[in-house]
Amino acid sequence: MGMEPPACYFESVLGSLRFWQSGNVLAMDLPSMAIMIAFVTCMSRLFFWPGFIIGTSAYLPSLLMVLYPVEEVINVEVLCNIGLIYYAFVSGLEMNIDTILHAKKKAASIAVAGIIFPLVTGPAFYYLHRKLYAVCPLPLEQPSNTVILLWSVILTITGFPVLAHTLSELKLLYTGLGKTALTAAMISDTYGWILFAIVNPITVNGEHAVYAIISTLIFILVCVFLVRPIICGYINRKTEQDAWDDHRLLYVFMGVFLCSLITDVLGCHAVVGAFVYGLILPHGKFADLVTSVSDDFGNGFLTPLFFAGCGNRINFKSIFTQSNWPLVMMLIGSFSLPKILSTIFATSFFGMQTRDGLALGLLLNTKGAVALIMLNNAWDKGVFSVPTYSVLTSGVFLMTAIVPPIINIIYKPRKRFEQNKLKTIQKLRPDAELRILACCHNTKHAPSMINIIHTFNPTRFCPMQVFGLYLVELKGRGAVALVADHIQRPSGQLGEHNLTRTQAELESISNTFEAFGEAYDAVRVETLNVVSSYATIHEDIYNTASDKHTSIILIPFHKQLTSDGVLQTTSVVYKEINQNIMQGAPCSVGIFVDRDLGSFSKMDFRIVMIFVGGPDDREALAVAGRMAGHPGVRLAVVRMVLFDEAAEVDTSSHAEAKGILFAVIDNEKQKELDEEYVSSFRLTQVNNDDSISYSEIDVHTAEHIPTMLNEVEKSGCDLYIVGQGNCRNLKVFTHLSEWCDCSELGVIGDILASNEFASHASVLVVQQYGYGGMVIEKQIKRIASTSNDGFESLVVKSE
Repeated sequence: MGMEPPACYFESVLGSLRFWQSGNVLAMDLPSMAIMIAFVTCMSRLFFWPGFIIGTSAYLPSLLMVLYPVEEVINVEVLCNIGLIYYAFVSGLEMNIDTILHAKKKAASIAVAGIIFPLVTGPAFYYLHRKLYAVCPLPLEQPSNTVILLWSVILTITGFPVLAHTLSELKLLYTGLGKTALTAAMISDTYGWILFAIVNPITVNGEHAVYAIISTLIFILVCVFLVRPIICGYINRKTEQDAWDDHRLLYVFMGVFLCSLITDVLGCHAVVGAFVYGLILPHGKFADLVTSVSDDFGNGFLTPLFFAGCGNRINFKSIFTQSNWPLVMMLIGSFSLPKILSTIFATSFFGMQTRDGLALGLLLNTKGAVALIMLNNAWDKGVFSVPTYSVLTSGVFLMTAIVPPIINIIYKPRKRFEQNKLKTIQKLRPDAELRILACCHNTKHAPSMINIIHTFNPTRFCPMQVFGLYLVELKGRGAVALVADHIQRPSGQLGEHNLTRTQAELESISNTFEAFGEAYDAVRVETLNVVSSYATIHEDIYNTASDKHTSIILIPFHKQLTSDGVLQTTSVVYKEINQNIMQGAPCSVGIFVDRDLGSFSKMDFRIVMIFVGGPDDREALAVAGRMAGHPGVRLAVVRMVLFDEAAEVDTSSHAEAKGILFAVIDNEKQKELDEEYVSSFRLTQVNNDDSISYSEIDVHTAEHIPTMLNEVEKSGCDLYIVGQGNCRNLKVFTHLSEWCDCSELGVIGDILASNEFASHASVLVVQQYGYGGMVIEKQIKRIASTSNDGFESLVVKSE
């Protein structure tokens, strides 16, 4: 990009009477446009801001001319504007006005402060920019109220969709900071669209802008009060009947372009009409249908072309070829200061730490499509000169790009885990409130979680608070609508018409947990949800458990009981999530294998706790002891006493790290802790309660373990409680772990949960917090080299 505007070129007209007057489009224009589209699409898969990468090609004129021939730019611009219209339509479709209207005072105050202060300081930054470019060979635009207003507004607004994805990647989405930032961003983004609808006519029409603004306002009122009731009634009926197909949806998308044409003719921008059209359409199931159908083409193909065009217009030479370029770079870096300072000032009134205010200010500096739309519009209308456009666009990209690394440095929620020691049931006082985080992937898991939570025996003297956590996979941009809809949504609004599948499941899960809370005075219930990618959703669970100060996280097993009485895999991804949770949870963890445990109402509920030794078994015994206080429960504690071969210490895991001597000492220390806790349990509970029994079984070899479990099974029970087996350091369990199909259950839990064991009892596998979490890498490698037949032969042999 040089001194001359890049869009000026000569076009030869070969046939004035033909439809295509410039020549053979298929041979000339189409191949070049296909190359540009293919390049942009590939770059968008590698970088979030593909335009920024393409914009750097300004230093490589030959590469730029190959990718973006001047005479072909106008063709791509047409597709860019279509992508822009689609983006605005989806943004309106995702916007939740109720969340904005019911925003809490803190979020609203932070949003207002982050809007007013940058808007007031914007002119000072603009005149400083002009002063630094006083000796620049490239001419600047004449200062005017329109230029200053556009400059200030662009630095003020926040991009809500971009911020939602940033928070999700940083694992801050469901923290207090994330919720405040998201609500404030939604308010700021709405403000940005309103200002755009006002500023754009001023940019285009000048003195006559008032007519464009009034006519656009009339159009919006007609859409909201006349068109919306008619179109919503029709869409809701079709959605109830599941009557939508490609032909009917085509008419819906035609409405996008019709509204865009109207606002464009009225003197406003086409994207305003698309945004208003998306805003008046029904949310919920229909919005989910539209975004799922069009997301791949719209956000994966059309929208990146617009961002690429933004980067291609940047002229970095206009920044670095003048003598004051270091000061210009400092100016660009300081664009984020007004919003940061105003946010810190606002948060101080609500008792928030300065670190949190700084993080909020950085997050709210995230820019989105609205800022780029304003920049491109100012470029097209000649409002901004090349240096001004380049400086302001570079600032927008920089303010967005620096957020993740800086937030990772100054705000790491996982550091808080160290402050919450002793988050175990064993260390919990008997009269203290038990806090449980129960995770659900679907509606089937909710009753299952309630059944196992019921066994924890909530009473007036031992109250309980349950947090039901609905886990939702984040898929594409469309999931931002779900984030916006539920991040702070009042529970009373969940029964809206035409809920999406995810919203319907959340409502069902919420009703299940609330019914449990209403049935017991000693139970408080709160339903939450997490929208995140499955690969990192365990970090969101960590953050939620840490924020709620829970003592145990209950997670469902990845297999469910079929009508034939066999446990069948529901999703392998659930297994990976469970393993990730157990590796670094900030409190104890329990995996519940549900074999139709059913409602906890019968008076003869039998629980068997298998005690081998180690911290996990002590935690499992503490859980069993709490359950034993429930009337009608009979608890049998069966302790496996290891001798000879079964008692040999496994030093292989400590040989490289801390030595063989450490393994032996650690094993002896665990034995002392086991004896102390078991003796205390027998003294305080077994001797004082006839419903609790205690027995010991000698185990000498690995083959004796399945045999012992088969003998215990003959007595019958409804629920097994076992420890996962961390810190046992015994060779017998190391060898048996090679045959485990589900290493997260440990050796005992894997046998009890296997279909070959042929038990009808449910299983709760417990892991205690504070001992480094479960180590699964070594076990997984061994499983990979061992077939399932080996485990089956082991069980058959023991029988």
